[in-house]
Amino acid sequence: MSDKRKCTARIENQVKLAEGVYSMWLGFPEDAGIAGEAVPGQFISMYSGDGSRLLPRPISICEINAPGNMLRVVYRIAGKGTEEFSHMEAGESISVIAPLGNGFDTRHAGKGEKVLLIGGGIGIPPMLGLAATVKGEVTAVLGYRDNSMFLKEDFLPYANVYVSTEDGSEGVKGNVIDAVRHYGIKADIIYACGPLPMLRGVKAYAAENGIKAQISVEERMACGIGACLGCVCISKEKDAHTNVNNKRICKDGPVFDAMEIEF
Repeated sequence: MSDKRKCTARIENQVKLAEGVYSMWLGFPEDAGIAGEAVPGQFISMYSGDGSRLLPRPISICEINAPGNMLRVVYRIAGKGTEEFSHMEAGESISVIAPLGNGFDTRHAGKGEKVLLIGGGIGIPPMLGLAATVKGEVTAVLGYRDNSMFLKEDFLPYANVYVSTEDGSEGVKGNVIDAVRHYGIKADIIYACGPLPMLRGVKAYAAENGIKAQISVEERMACGIGACLGCVCISKEKDAHTNVNNKRICKDGPVFDAMEIEF
């Protein structure tokens, strides 16, 4: 994991992808080295320009353009901070700490391996950067509430793409595991990001089928750097920092071996 760096990023562009969902490309100073060090699965903390909102908003990295010193984030409006971000335009500046957390470990996803990427809702964006870099035979299963289908087209150059929707408007009606079973998708390793109910299902499916799995846990955060213990989850092993059975999602994660943590 790289060192934490707070710097000022420049908004290169921003577009609305779906209702309440926005894509933003951020440009970083060339000497900061941030985009060059970032890996899929990490996140950044973005600061509001409103002094009354002291805590940054953690947002997953969607894509990495190292040569251009840029990172892409795709986020959903969830409160006043992210609503503020949605009104920002190209050329404006924003304070950012990046990159943060641990990314996906792709050492076991080699050539010939069947790699299954599973993203649910706003857990879909970080899977795109992984799809662009991971080796193997890549399949992506994306879960949506409705037919918004944000980012689906972006995955097509990198993976075979299948979809589930809660309302049945596209693909399989149900959740991502319903889609995996429906299409008979096989995997040697699973990478997933999404809401906790989805991750529970992924963990159970992986255990049931003897498949290695890594999951990126979505959680509200305060400091984002592991100091406040505001985003812990229960782990099988004792944490060296606290000597209790927990892990700090922002510092020890957000990516974990699926069998390492309890929900």
